[in-house]
Amino acid sequence: MQSIELTPSQKKVLRALTNLYKESEGAIKGEDIAEQVDRNPGTIRNQMQSLKALQLVEGVPGPKGGYKPTASAYETLDIQQLDDPVSVALKHEGDLVEDVIVDGINLSSIHHPELCRAEIHLQGTINDVDEDDPITVGPTPLSKLVIGGRVDGKDDTNNILILRIEDMIAPAEKPDH
Repeated sequence: MQSIELTPSQKKVLRALTNLYKESEGAIKGEDIAEQVDRNPGTIRNQMQSLKALQLVEGVPGPKGGYKPTASAYETLDIQQLDDPVSVALKHEGDLVEDVIVDGINLSSIHHPELCRAEIHLQGTINDVDEDDPITVGPTPLSKLVIGGRVDGKDDTNNILILRIEDMIAPAEKPDH
């Protein structure tokens, strides 16, 4: 499959569609997508035409109609549609965030402990997370790593939270008492 380069706004619209679709399993109305990405429905209709041309979106006619992402949409967004994605808990201010799947954690700047950052890649919406909010991610499936930190920034287009790591716990490091 050739890789399709999407504009940031196409990517944001497609990501909103896949998130909404995951929650509802039915066709998604343009208005709902418009509301999610804060654009007017006309803009969304135009975006959908271009996404349909790229075969990333199917139009569903009729009163219950709307849009559905195609399998290519997920591939293009690098979301593998796993039947049973491993869920890694994401806690925001101590509360478990429902409907969000942690797709990946990239640790950066390991050489500068005082600048240690983690990129948390998510599926789902993270609208109510703000800068400096405390976030805990984990435990991860294999290493049981738990990362705690504060939001340093977020990339809504790609659903990425940037954390300033304050705490990392891997169970193997627990002292034997």
